[in-house]
Amino acid sequence: MPFQASPIKFGTDGWRGVIAADFTMERVAKLAPLCAQVLKEDKPHGNLMIVGFDRRFLAEDFALVASQALQEYGYDVLLADSYAPTPAFSWAAKEKDALGALVLTASHNPAQYLGLKVKGAFGGSVSGEVTSKIEGLLDHDLPRASQVGTLTKFDPWDSYTKQLAKLVDVSAIVGAIASGKLDLIVDVMHGAASTGLSRILGCSINEINAQRDPLFGGNAPEPLARYIPELFREIKERGKTNPDALRVGLVFDGDCDRIAAVDDQGNYCSTQILIPILIEHLSQNKGLTGQIVKTVSGSDLIPKVAKLYDIPLSETPIGYKYIAEKMLTSQVLVGGEESGGVGYSTHIPERDALLSALYVLEAMVKFGKNIGELYGNLQEKTDFVSHYDRIDLTLASMEQKNQLQATLASKPLEQIAGKKVTDCLAIDGYKYRLEDESWLLIRFSGTEPLLRLYSEGNSLKTVHENLHWAKQEFS
Repeated sequence: MPFQASPIKFGTDGWRGVIAADFTMERVAKLAPLCAQVLKEDKPHGNLMIVGFDRRFLAEDFALVASQALQEYGYDVLLADSYAPTPAFSWAAKEKDALGALVLTASHNPAQYLGLKVKGAFGGSVSGEVTSKIEGLLDHDLPRASQVGTLTKFDPWDSYTKQLAKLVDVSAIVGAIASGKLDLIVDVMHGAASTGLSRILGCSINEINAQRDPLFGGNAPEPLARYIPELFREIKERGKTNPDALRVGLVFDGDCDRIAAVDDQGNYCSTQILIPILIEHLSQNKGLTGQIVKTVSGSDLIPKVAKLYDIPLSETPIGYKYIAEKMLTSQVLVGGEESGGVGYSTHIPERDALLSALYVLEAMVKFGKNIGELYGNLQEKTDFVSHYDRIDLTLASMEQKNQLQATLASKPLEQIAGKKVTDCLAIDGYKYRLEDESWLLIRFSGTEPLLRLYSEGNSLKTVHENLHWAKQEFS
């Protein structure tokens, strides 16, 4: 049977495919002008496109192909002269008043993937309506332009890092590092975050996995505990030499729009832990206002902290584009998802891991406490202790996935792991609240026979019981 590439299909943030199989130069050259044409509908007098890339295999070559294709159809192009974080290109689209930006990245996916993210003129991911329009043009041939557009190289770091530096107390962070009060180490996972903090802070920052490696050390460049053993070791060793310092390890995904941390005791801290800390810091230390936006998989501590400080809160389906939509119409103090993406109305409607890192460091310095202590204090203030975990369950086929999805829709679960279901929220999959106040979220991948399972409870034992039950029930 002859090989057939998978169709171009946009997910929650862009189109991704296996390099040379699905993701080819020919397809990128076809897609880039279609993206620009749809973006131009909202900005008919514009003609400028931003093109950027991360550190993946051939990313800069694909970016050049996209740029040349845009030129052929009459668009003027600003092409990055180096890799940079995806949010740097979102910022460039807004700051330079462009139609939008195309970013060659596959974010946190494994090394064999590359992808294309489409950013709007407002500085964030475009809506599903926009990507559907792009997909609808794939079988059409656009007329060539009578005049070829220009192509100019630009530095994607300069304006972006200056913008982030305006948002935090750089001198306080740098002073704490210089005095030894703050001990910081950063795992950039061979990705686009490399050099970012040192550029913003203007001082040397200890980075690990800083060299470009298109194989990402054999792992996916995703800020999960299982992929960062070296960071755990470094935090442990550094605790021996300067035990009294505030200490933190920060880790970024491949294109630097997701973040996680390791605290001074060597505990992994996802954004389930970081978001409540950021809410307290931004509202209490910096006096910023706005609503909190969390996805359905976010920790129950988030609404409790919002209530503690009388901050309005709303909940969305999973996917940062839903948070970005809120940010376009209202002031958002913190908008975040459990997978590591966090954004703020102080900046652009886009998740930005470097800005989150700066806010975490600023919080530690201003409060004079480590992440673990800040999180523990919030648990005490809200009288709420929680633990969280998630797993992905691969099903036998898409047919099994579709059957299971239909069954859950027609026959809601009444018990999970021997516990009564007290409520079910169905805005994105099925989030079941149980009688012991734990919850289990079941979500289906739109493109794979994959089940995503999330749970939070008052103990890890409870969480793992819920996840184990779901795994046994649906395998």
